[in-house]
Amino acid sequence: ESLFGAPSIDLSARQSVIENRNTKPLLNMPRSRRSREVALTQTDKRSTRDHKSKYIEEVRDAVDKHESIYLFRYENMRSSKFKNVRLFFRDDGSRIFLGKNKLLQIALGRSAEEEYSENLQHVAKRITGGSVGLLFTSRNVKEVEDYLLSLQEPDYARAGSVAEREVNVGNDDLARFPVSMMEQFRKSGMPVEIKTGKVVLRDGRSLYQICKQEEILSAEKCKLLVHFGSKQSTFKVELVCRWSGGEFDEYQP
Repeated sequence: ESLFGAPSIDLSARQSVIENRNTKPLLNMPRSRRSREVALTQTDKRSTRDHKSKYIEEVRDAVDKHESIYLFRYENMRSSKFKNVRLFFRDDGSRIFLGKNKLLQIALGRSAEEEYSENLQHVAKRITGGSVGLLFTSRNVKEVEDYLLSLQEPDYARAGSVAEREVNVGNDDLARFPVSMMEQFRKSGMPVEIKTGKVVLRDGRSLYQICKQEEILSAEKCKLLVHFGSKQSTFKVELVCRWSGGEFDEYQP
């Protein structure tokens, strides 16, 4: 008992009861799914294998459904440019496959023993390089050739492209830009300053050369070319070969 006659309380026992009350519910909580281990390597391998098999089946299905196959190369292709090509061939169910060259080769067959249909091995052997695609269609040959060979559209160059021509700019070209553009020009390596409320070339320069002809363009120079409206690349398509009903023809460059 305490000095005042009241029964004493065992503080250590009370603390033990409180701890038990706080910890007991946690023991009954279900285990979080996040803590479970998943064999990601096995899952990835299986899903990748299934995806590859499905891709090969789609290519072979396109062989069965269409009369002709065209192998083509493209330069300076952007998704926005090629979207129009897909739309042109979409109405009649034609198929276009880009990339995954090895799977395309396997689907067609790389030898006489492996080829899915007669002479497809000759198409498969020419699927090399990163910028190639296959068009499966039943459209008229002349219509397909005329359309693909007419695809030549200027576009802005990307880093790593080769400049088609020399580009120089002067103060007259800079006059149409607001002063807020000065920092962007400077970050791209252009020597500019503000005078009398205008962006001008620094140190009394009258011209600044953005690029030389056949120069490999950096990301900074590509940005400058966009600002000054200079398109240094051309999106175009080159036909490599055609297969139709077992017959193989190669286009001359």
